[in-house]
Amino acid sequence: MSLVGALPFLKPRLSPSVSPGRQRRHTLPASEFRPLNTQDAISVFEIEKEAFISVSGDCPLHLDEVRHFLTLCPELSMGWFEEGRLVAFIIGSLWDQDRLTLDALTLHKPKGSTVHIHVLAVHRTFRQQGKGPILMWRYLQYLRCLPYVRRAVLMCEDFLVPFYQKSGFKVQGRCSITVASLTFTEMQYPVRGHALMRRNSEAIGFPQTTLLLEEQTQRLESTTEHHMHTLAVFTQVAQF
Repeated sequence: MSLVGALPFLKPRLSPSVSPGRQRRHTLPASEFRPLNTQDAISVFEIEKEAFISVSGDCPLHLDEVRHFLTLCPELSMGWFEEGRLVAFIIGSLWDQDRLTLDALTLHKPKGSTVHIHVLAVHRTFRQQGKGPILMWRYLQYLRCLPYVRRAVLMCEDFLVPFYQKSGFKVQGRCSITVASLTFTEMQYPVRGHALMRRNSEAIGFPQTTLLLEEQTQRLESTTEHHMHTLAVFTQVAQF
């Protein structure tokens, strides 16, 4: 599957009551998912800085590292934009070993088959709305369209393990990486099978399914509403 097959997961979500042909050219899509680029780096870092520094005193990625990964592997990032404004994002890179090491924090291994998810963050104005799980679901579906990706991995503090387990991640064990006094749990998600997407997609060679991407996203949004009390705890502590 080429990168073309992943395009449906990066297109804007259009309102069903408005056809694309009737939209004005200058109108920004209400909701858009796309890879990030270096022009987004400052917006990314502002969200990340506000989300993490108040909790842990540091960011997973500094501004120069954000630019570094958005230069080397922008296709492994995903931004969620509302009317042109970045509201949530994920940044990843490729890794080529079974477990994460300190090098995984700064290196991109082009021949690797593992996506290391460095950071997931949501703008403070849009937290407690379930956007973190929705973006992660969409990102994992997108990864299924990339033929060289076999799994996704991340490291998180122990209290965030249930948050990622709800997205399908499994605990691998203690991570060998420590940051100051912080220790982490390493988690992985097997990337296999076909991504769920809309019917009659123009994506080349991508099988049709009976589930629409928008329907699945709406279901996830509905489900997360029933777990707002749990997400609120994560939001206050982890700033998702």
